[in-house]
Amino acid sequence: MKRISLFIAAAALAAASLSAYTPKVVAHRGHWQPEGSAQNSIRALVKADSVGVDAVELDVWIDATGTVWVNHNKDINGVVIETADSATVAREHLSNGEPIPTLRRFLAVASELRPDIVLEVKTHEDSLREDAAVDAAIAMVNAAGLAPRTTYITFSRRAFERMVARSGCPVQFLSAVEPAELKALGGTAADYNIIHFRKHPTWIDDLHALGLGVNVWTVNKPEDLRWCIDQGVDFITTNEPELLIQILQEQQEK
Repeated sequence: MKRISLFIAAAALAAASLSAYTPKVVAHRGHWQPEGSAQNSIRALVKADSVGVDAVELDVWIDATGTVWVNHNKDINGVVIETADSATVAREHLSNGEPIPTLRRFLAVASELRPDIVLEVKTHEDSLREDAAVDAAIAMVNAAGLAPRTTYITFSRRAFERMVARSGCPVQFLSAVEPAELKALGGTAADYNIIHFRKHPTWIDDLHALGLGVNVWTVNKPEDLRWCIDQGVDFITTNEPELLIQILQEQQEK
């Protein structure tokens, strides 16, 4: 009986260890591929919530008059957000017909939904505008009560250091630097393209050994999703959230 009990305890410990490394599902720009959705749209945010993702990634820019907008590209329909005024940007619509959302509007909806937020501040041409984008994003996240559910990400070293200093939230770096350097910079996780982890196969273990998380983007193919899961990463950012959820469920049922 004692041997059976020890076996059960060991099995439970192994299961707990496995579950600890079940990655979080991050919907890249929301769940934008279904009909009627669009990248970085309110619909994509709501759709991501409906399929059970853990987090939604979004991209932000600040315009010339101080409004922060949710959009991936620096322009929308040819209007360069960083140099346009708010009235001009507000006239533009996404591919599904929605008006381009402000960050304030996006966060108001997100605060009523379950997924966490992964907020990328894009690299602006004007570094002072970029500083303003960082500060405004942090202020709006805090005002919406979403700070406990928000992670900040960026390619910009300047924005990264500002978010580490000012946000009080997890900050992940998109520019691939070695794990020890990321630790020294104050990052909480690496958020790198899968090609970097393929190229540096020890980095995942190195990051974990340093107490840092691992986020991999943008992973869409079944074989790549399974590879990330097998490597024990903490977050997988994907354009195929339903596929990733299905693969995770299948693995848990084995």
